[in-house]
Amino acid sequence: MKLSHSYNRYQRQLILKGFGPIAQDKLSNASVLVIGAGGLGCPLLQYLVAAGVGHIGIADDDIVSLSNLHRQVLFTMEDIGKSKVEVAKKRLQSMNDDVDITTWNERWTQQDCVDHFNDYDLIVDATDNFSSRYLINDAAVLMGKTLVFGAVSQFEGQVAVFNYPTEGDNRSVNYRDYFSTPPKNGEVLNCSEAGVLGVLPGIIGTMQATEVIKILTGIGKPLINKILTYNSITHESYMLELEKKSISDNLPSNIENFLKTNYAELCGISYFGIDEIDVDEWDKQKGNLLLVDIREAHELPKLSELPHLAIPLSELYNRLNELTDANVVFVCQSGRRSLQAVMMLKNEIILSKAFSLKGGVDAMLTQKII
Repeated sequence: MKLSHSYNRYQRQLILKGFGPIAQDKLSNASVLVIGAGGLGCPLLQYLVAAGVGHIGIADDDIVSLSNLHRQVLFTMEDIGKSKVEVAKKRLQSMNDDVDITTWNERWTQQDCVDHFNDYDLIVDATDNFSSRYLINDAAVLMGKTLVFGAVSQFEGQVAVFNYPTEGDNRSVNYRDYFSTPPKNGEVLNCSEAGVLGVLPGIIGTMQATEVIKILTGIGKPLINKILTYNSITHESYMLELEKKSISDNLPSNIENFLKTNYAELCGISYFGIDEIDVDEWDKQKGNLLLVDIREAHELPKLSELPHLAIPLSELYNRLNELTDANVVFVCQSGRRSLQAVMMLKNEIILSKAFSLKGGVDAMLTQKII
């Protein structure tokens, strides 16, 4: 790093005791892959770019929607409908054009991990679903990459550093030492279903960025073999010590087995053969389809302007008589529980045809159906 070019930009970091030009050089020569450009990804990306991390990769297959804007602070009203990674790259480079940014507008897969993890010094999990978390963790363990983890739900968030190199050839705990077995599908709701306080991902994402900077520069003590939980309502936090289990516990034994693992199925999501219908197609055929909202009564927004039947998923099986001989489209907030509903009832002859509305109420909002 040439101080003549960078001193003014990074001056407040450079004058820190124990930081200085050496730490700044480490950041400018580092590469970090961030998987997820949503609530967690937005703040952590901004701070990594502002800090001067030299190369950043961003992967996300989603587009910006109105429901993102209360927490995904890289995006504006003008970005609705646009690719998150494309908008993020443009906005981040306007903050710091010294940073090289590579993007993938796609859902991250096992093959992506194998192809690209070794190009980066550090991996950051900023995703919001269990299948992605286990996939990213397992790849990090098998490929020997340190992983900075974050998660949020409702009013609480968690941060940890997994698979960090320790003495000898050993590494610290990984996500499977914390959750060895994935929860069943629908057992733990994601943000679109359980909700999240808008500022919380900003706090947790910034904590993740702090861990990244600490690891890359060698300052401070990263969250190794522990997980930090923060409650935004009480401002209370606590640290949980984690113990390492056998590396073979539920983890693919090698890259070949990793590539063969079905992470959606592993997390109880097995939707092969389940019929989905997107919002445009539903809008064309809605006169012939019964819309069934399977969200809980407290979930918003209501579908009051649309003809529909409200039956929470927990009551669905006992209220099948209300759907006799109907062509049904189940809708939830994001399209996940509606897939579960179709799968649950696919063998019920009482239904003529059952579909899941792809993207759920979030997709309706994006396309201004409601």
